[in-house]
Amino acid sequence: MKIKITSKLPNVGTSIFTVMSKMAYEYDAINLSQGFPDFNCPDELIELVHYYQKKGFNQYAPMQGVLSLRSEISKKIEKLHGSFYNPETEITITAGATQALFTAISCIVNKGDEVIVFEPAYDSYVPVIQANGGKPVFVPLNKDDYSIDWVLTKKSITAKTKLIIINSPHNPTGSVIGLNDIRELEKLIKGKNIFIISDEVYEHITFDGYEHISLSRSDILTNRSFIISSFGKTYHTTGWKMGYCAAPELLMREFQKLHQFVVFSANTPTQYAYAEFLKIESHYLDLGNFYMQKRDYFVSKIQKSKFKIKSCKGTYFQLLDYSNFSKLNDKKFAEYLTKEVGVAVIPLSPFYRKPYNEKIIRVCFAKREEILKSAAKLLNKL
Repeated sequence: MKIKITSKLPNVGTSIFTVMSKMAYEYDAINLSQGFPDFNCPDELIELVHYYQKKGFNQYAPMQGVLSLRSEISKKIEKLHGSFYNPETEITITAGATQALFTAISCIVNKGDEVIVFEPAYDSYVPVIQANGGKPVFVPLNKDDYSIDWVLTKKSITAKTKLIIINSPHNPTGSVIGLNDIRELEKLIKGKNIFIISDEVYEHITFDGYEHISLSRSDILTNRSFIISSFGKTYHTTGWKMGYCAAPELLMREFQKLHQFVVFSANTPTQYAYAEFLKIESHYLDLGNFYMQKRDYFVSKIQKSKFKIKSCKGTYFQLLDYSNFSKLNDKKFAEYLTKEVGVAVIPLSPFYRKPYNEKIIRVCFAKREEILKSAAKLLNKL
């Protein structure tokens, strides 16, 4: 008998991030594709992890996460956004933000439910929606500044709409939502049984005076929102895979029902280390300026290139428009840059499910200056 498996994700292949990083390695290209820093996290943080390992904190943490870490997260959210989340019942530590997204989507979306997804969208949202029998409803962001078109969003809401996914600061575009977006979202969900996931993993990386507006600032939205963030983006530790979710107790109870069977708990000594490190507020409060300097440095080095530089208000990604000098689609152009020029980037089309023909690529500037300088030198030759 021939073994068969019915795939829940028949159209999903290898992610573009894996493909481009592999190609960068094969062609010895500078890797500005996958979104991680090429510099280390603070020595003090590594020492704290080692300290707790040596002290014997190496067994399972509580399912919800180490209480001292949940307490520090609660304090940070209240200080920055004015909302109190009970660390005992409303915060869960997860094995990365992607796991938190998987769990939150899975505990809300059932067969036939519709989910509003703004395009371009981070690639983990749609597969999880589909794996749970849901239907993604794609709403394109405005082309000029990648802001949310609330008129179009309202038209996309139906009786089957169960969830809206917000991502700000936004990967891959670098756009951010403002207070007006909060007000529009409040009006949109009024009187409806719609939940929200707010992906805020780049919460501390905003530029040029733009402020991160968390959905936790709104009493109306807080009651039905999962706020998800990541320590990896904040502390240059993406490989440690640790994040968190904050939500009102009613939602968190459902979240934890699933969480306990997905991963049960996250890395114990690292949780204790983060709990200590979060007390040093400058590490996250100064992060925006740290990355803004890198953005400005990279942009200054390619200012005279043929690329059109798109606005970047947050994250550590910069979009570049190459329509002035190439007719290649973005995937072919990304391959060309990697193989022939020596710089690996990410095409924007994989962030869309609908047909996409814009000539835009994404580069990661979370790199050392000498790497950014070398990459810019190669890009300037185009």
